[in-house]
This record gives sequence, C-alpha cells and structure tokens, in this order.
Amino acid sequence: MKQATLHQLKVFEAVARHNSFTRAAEELFLTQPTVSMQVKQLTKTVGMPLFDQVGKRLYLTQAGEELVKTCRQVFEKLDQFEMTVADLKGLKQGRLRVAVITTAKYFVPRLLGPFCQRYPGIDISLQVTNHEHILNRLNDNLDDLYVMSQLPENIEITCQPILENPLVVVAPSDHPLAQEKNISLDRIAAEPFIMREPGSGTRKAVQNLFDEHKILLKVRLDLGSNEAIKQAIAGGLGISILSAHTLTLEGPNSHLTVLDVEKFPIERYWYAVYPNGKQLSIVARTFLEYLLAEGKQVTEQTATQKVSDLVSSGLSSAS
Repeated sequence: MKQATLHQLKVFEAVARHNSFTRAAEELFLTQPTVSMQVKQLTKTVGMPLFDQVGKRLYLTQAGEELVKTCRQVFEKLDQFEMTVADLKGLKQGRLRVAVITTAKYFVPRLLGPFCQRYPGIDISLQVTNHEHILNRLNDNLDDLYVMSQLPENIEITCQPILENPLVVVAPSDHPLAQEKNISLDRIAAEPFIMREPGSGTRKAVQNLFDEHKILLKVRLDLGSNEAIKQAIAGGLGISILSAHTLTLEGPNSHLTVLDVEKFPIERYWYAVYPNGKQLSIVARTFLEYLLAEGKQVTEQTATQKVSDLVSSGLSSAS
C-alpha cells in the first residue's frame, strides 16, 4: 500500500461512493478510462479485487469496504491537519461539508452567507436531500455536520438543538376558515389534507398529534416536496401542515394563509447532528458555534414574522 498514491485513493473513494465509474469521472473532471486505470492500478497494489461487477452494477468487496473506510479516515486527517495549520497561522481555512434535510434549504443557505463573509477562506459543500439519504450519509460519515428535525433512532449521534421548527396549518388565502380564530382539531380534520410522504418527520409529528386526540385525518394527496404541497394548496386541493420556514419566501401577494388552530403551532426543533465519537474539525466547530450563537436570531425572527403576516392577511382579507 505504500506505493498507492493519494490520487488513486481519491478516485477509488469517488467510485465507491457513487457505485459508478462514470459519475466518479464527472465529479473529478477526469475521463472514464483514466478513472478505470487508476482503480485498476490500486487493485494491483492491494493484491485483491476491490469491486465485483454484476451486470452493470458495482459492489464493493470486503477488501473494498475496508479500503473505503481507510480512505475516509485518511482524508479526514489530512483535512484536519490543513485546518490546524491554518488555525496556527491565525486563519480560518479549510472545507466544511454540510448535509441538510430538504426543508432546511429554506434557511441554511441564508445562514451560510454571513458565515462565508466572515470566514472567506472556508469552502463549503452543501448537500440537500431527503431523510433516507441523510441517514445514509450520516451512517457513512460523509459530512462534517447534518441538519435535521427528525432524529435517527438506530444511529448513535451527538446532537444540539439550533433552531425552533414550528409546524403550522396552511390553507388557500380565500379559505372559509381564514377568518376564524382557535379553530378546533375536529374542524380541521374534516378538511381534505395534503401531506408529506409517509416516513417524513413532519408527517410523523402531525399524525402523533391527531392520534393523541383520537382524530382521523382525511389524506387526499401525498407529495414528497414542500413546494409541490404549496402549489397544491394554492390550487384548492386541500390544506396541509408545514414547517413555518417553508413560508419565509412567500411574497405579500401570496395565495397561502396560516390558519389559527388550537394546539398549533406544533413545536419542533432543528438539530445539528454528527456521529457519536466524531471529533469535529476546527471549521465544523466554528460553524456549529456560529449556528448556536447567531443563527437562531436570523431565522426564527424571519419565520415568526412571516407566519404572523400570513395569519393577519388571512383574517383581514376574509373580513
């Protein structure tokens, strides 16, 4: 293995992560034959096959799986060394890898802007994906920090609450209930509901609330996107329950309103998460401290004000 180059290890790790020579080549800006050659040379150095190919699919061998783990440990150590040297020079430099659940895309980019301005030497990679893929990335320790609202049950993690994530009832702006206050859960349950897909954190929290009060929801439509749900609400297909953060980009002429419903908003939290035992890099610790110290003020004020505006606009337009 002393003859293996760092370049070969990076190429191999990319192929293993994508299960594809083509996608690895695209990521690394290399040709596919170059990627294949690098993996072939590394395989020869190891002396054992690193991949099994069944049809068009690649599968890691046991040796390949062990080498992937080693590669990621090596890359992480090198990143930490680079950041440590920069820190000794009085600089904050390095790479920050953040993966967030799709709903977090409504506020995380706004937090990254001021952070990048404060630390221009930090390069950021932001992955936005669904709950299942976030758990896979967390399990493989592919990123520095993860932002999610529904915490995993079968992965040992360290987590810190960073923001409130209130869930509110959203309806078309001309909905008959827009003018009412303290609407009962029974009355809301009579409406057709548009819900996130089964397994989503939002849906689980909503279902728990209504199950607790022994109320059955009429789910008309399942959608896997908050934006699709908002369009369906505006189109009159029903009402839904969404994170208040999904409404922060709604303009003054929004076709949506937030209903004043008992037991709402449902109080939840956004968490910064990383695997148990993981030693955060200097850059990751800096970003986590930033989230805890300043992120809350920026995002919560925006989300709270937007919900207030939408409730007020619903009441005033209805009256």
